[in-house]
Amino acid sequence: MNVEEEVEKLKEEIKRLGKVQDDGSYKVTFGVLFNDDRCANIFEALVGTLRAAKKRKFLTYDGELLLQGVHDNVEITLKPTPAAAAATTEAVAKN
Repeated sequence: MNVEEEVEKLKEEIKRLGKVQDDGSYKVTFGVLFNDDRCANIFEALVGTLRAAKKRKFLTYDGELLLQGVHDNVEITLKPTPAAAAATTEAVAKN
């Protein structure tokens, strides 16, 4: 699996495990991702995949390197897709 495929799978897993926000983004903590059995089976190097996704500006989190235990409560935010952001803006405008 190449990096782009892993990043896409990571985005799917964040959507599965995270909570959708008002702006269409998803938030999940590092501990939830790291301790999930399905994620453990998919990602050989979860931290590396997170860094690749952050570098490509798909998601944000504080810090550079996340370590299990120490950073379990760090929130990872998957940015909304342009379509989700547009739908949110449209819904706000209607209200």
